[in-house]
Amino acid sequence: MDTRTARRTRRARRILSGPAFSRRSALIGLGGIAALGAAGCSSGTAGGEGGSGPSRTIEHKYGSTEISGTPSRVVTVGLTEQDYALALGVAPVGVREWFGGHPGALWPWAAEALGDAETPEVLPVEELNFEQIGSLRPDLILGVNSGLTEEEYTTLSELAPTVAQHAEYADYGTPWQDIARMVGTALDEEDKAEALIADIEARFEEIREDNPDFAKSTALLASSITGEAWAYAEGPAPGFLAQLGFSLPEDAEALFTDENREPKQVALEDLEVLEADALLVGLYGAPEDSVTGRDVFKKLATAEEGRVLEMPEMSRLNGALSFGSLLSLHYALDELPPRLVKILDGDPGTEPDKVE
Repeated sequence: MDTRTARRTRRARRILSGPAFSRRSALIGLGGIAALGAAGCSSGTAGGEGGSGPSRTIEHKYGSTEISGTPSRVVTVGLTEQDYALALGVAPVGVREWFGGHPGALWPWAAEALGDAETPEVLPVEELNFEQIGSLRPDLILGVNSGLTEEEYTTLSELAPTVAQHAEYADYGTPWQDIARMVGTALDEEDKAEALIADIEARFEEIREDNPDFAKSTALLASSITGEAWAYAEGPAPGFLAQLGFSLPEDAEALFTDENREPKQVALEDLEVLEADALLVGLYGAPEDSVTGRDVFKKLATAEEGRVLEMPEMSRLNGALSFGSLLSLHYALDELPPRLVKILDGDPGTEPDKVE
């Protein structure tokens, strides 16, 4: 497997599900840390340029971080925190790229929220660039939806107060509500964060009430990664389906026996484990290599009965479900439920709108 394909495979495994991914730990000497610390802000409290405000403490995986004032130069080093900051009215100065290749690493819903503010500088996803982060002079660094190591957290804390991932969840596994609350506290926007959470949860409740069949049906998220099939139980997209009322099929549920219920590869001869009332398939790699094009997949009852929704890697719906954020969830709530209704109507001829 070449480097590009390997990178695509690692990225696709964490897209939609949000599991931890392995990446190289950055190495930096004591002299580099000192220089970076001088380039950024102190590791005391955030604020300064952003004005005065109350002091608050946020607990996370590596302890706690005290923040005072209103941060104004925010850098996000997790996968999706830019959406949360923008939803709360703060334009980041630096954003870590996940996938999509959009200007400022902002998908359309985030670009709209950015408005006329300056497009943030893009940070690479595979490895933290401490020099680049330090040059942005951050007064707050957000790494909530991340897999920061303790060494990375310590180095980042030399640049500015840093909020790492939630202590109670697996890396990249913090639910969107908890990300919103942690970012809201960090930005001194707790009330606004709660209001935004309540708005989205009300939309989920309304859709569940309007579609009682969702609670009587099973749904599964899968992906085709360069011709390999994967199934998912945890993460933003599976969580989205659960919040709509769907349950996992029993056969698929039996795949996930480890503590974090991490994604499982499914052999082509075992594809029947993907049978579900509704099957969402993220497509990664060349179209001609997709598992959905194999005869063994086409023979699944789910496929024969038109209960499969294919989502290309760079489609907005795939991006929205993958991010699962305060901004992207509204797009997903607009786009996915109507397609699920068509999938569940029992008529193979009623195909859901194609995802592009």
